[in-house]
Amino acid sequence: MTRERYSATCRLTQDSVVICVAQDREYDLPNLWLRDNCCCDECRVTETQEKRFVLSSVAADLAPQEVKIHEDRLSILWPDSHRSEFLLDDIFALLAPPTEYYQSWSANFVPRSFRWHSFLTHQATTITAIECFLQHGAIVLSEAPTEPESLEHLAPVLGPIRELLFDRIHNVSVTGHVYNIAHTSLGLPPHNDFASYSSQPSVQALHMLQNDTPGGESIIVDSWAIVEQLRHEHPQHFAILCEFPVPFREFDDDNETYAVEPMIRCDSAGNIVSVRFSNQLMQMMNPIQEGIKAFYAAYHALCVAIMDRESTARSTFRLNGGEVLLVAAHRVLHARESFQPLGMRHLQDAYFELDNVVNKLRQLEMRAGQ
Repeated sequence: MTRERYSATCRLTQDSVVICVAQDREYDLPNLWLRDNCCCDECRVTETQEKRFVLSSVAADLAPQEVKIHEDRLSILWPDSHRSEFLLDDIFALLAPPTEYYQSWSANFVPRSFRWHSFLTHQATTITAIECFLQHGAIVLSEAPTEPESLEHLAPVLGPIRELLFDRIHNVSVTGHVYNIAHTSLGLPPHNDFASYSSQPSVQALHMLQNDTPGGESIIVDSWAIVEQLRHEHPQHFAILCEFPVPFREFDDDNETYAVEPMIRCDSAGNIVSVRFSNQLMQMMNPIQEGIKAFYAAYHALCVAIMDRESTARSTFRLNGGEVLLVAAHRVLHARESFQPLGMRHLQDAYFELDNVVNKLRQLEMRAGQ
């Protein structure tokens, strides 16, 4: 691959090196950042490319003795005679915005379907399916086995199952062990599982083994779209839901999990990264604590939007036997309509982690030369 040659210059300030490209582009690179990210064999472990240099070994007011640009690289000489070199391409690549996978749902959105076998064995299909999953937060795998424990076979793509206290692969039917509303024929409001965990599982696979009952349509809700709309229309509600701690609890005869967390979490840039919503697991709070009235006004507004059957952020469809619904659980809430327990309805679900799914996509893209 041919490296680009830049008509670039540089200059020193009190605490940085400024790279000038053309007349209207300047990049201010802190001295400590430059020293900390030296890629030479002395500063990195050559076998692993992990950082070996420790920033505390230099002074806080460290400044270069000499800096220059030659063709495609920046060269810096430090006071201890150490030299750091950076390819300008590598620096500029860091300045590019990260890949944004998230996409809002179109009207009448239904998760795209991929064949189970192709998802597991055909590289191009797996890449397309994961990209679609990251974009929309939900896909369906069709023609899946109907034998129990088949979710184990997803591990080569989704990574290892995340085990929780209750079951590795969880059975949902009206004939099994009943410890929450999912094990009844009642309607199940939109939620994400294990809000009672400080770190909720980020991917859920819902595998319908058999579905012979009238009703029980599956529902998914794009909570990020709803929360973004709430931020736009009622920023004060959004701010409260990002800060106010809410208790969630799930338990049976042998186990109990309990977490106190805000319903919305954002990253340092203000982007939504998770919504924690479970009407079933939310616990009573101190009714006279500071901010409780403002919280409940905000919670009510969020609840109304999530429960809105006409919302464009809501999709309803039937999940048939031999189909698996995958949801990005920090974004997509799942639910179901009530059903008549006149036939067999048996679903199994298991949990995975989104980091492992993203890693699989990177692996496959590298193999495909993308």
